[in-house]
Amino acid sequence: MDKNKDKGNQLRKYLALTGIAFEMGAIIFACAYIGKKLDAYYQFEKNWCTMGFVLFGVASSLYLVIKQLDRINNSKK
Repeated sequence: MDKNKDKGNQLRKYLALTGIAFEMGAIIFACAYIGKKLDAYYQFEKNWCTMGFVLFGVASSLYLVIKQLDRINNSKK
């Protein structure tokens, strides 16, 4: 009985980790898209908005990953 429960918990952890990867990609993609739209609207010579929003997306997604990994590690084993 315990072995089945352990396998289920381990499977949930692996699924959560794969979900984190997709979440990171979606956040960074959305930030890059917003930055490109703003650069096109304001007609900047360089892509300052894109660079800024991508850096913001990377920082915020890393923060969310650390928070979720902490929650996974502290969950009941």
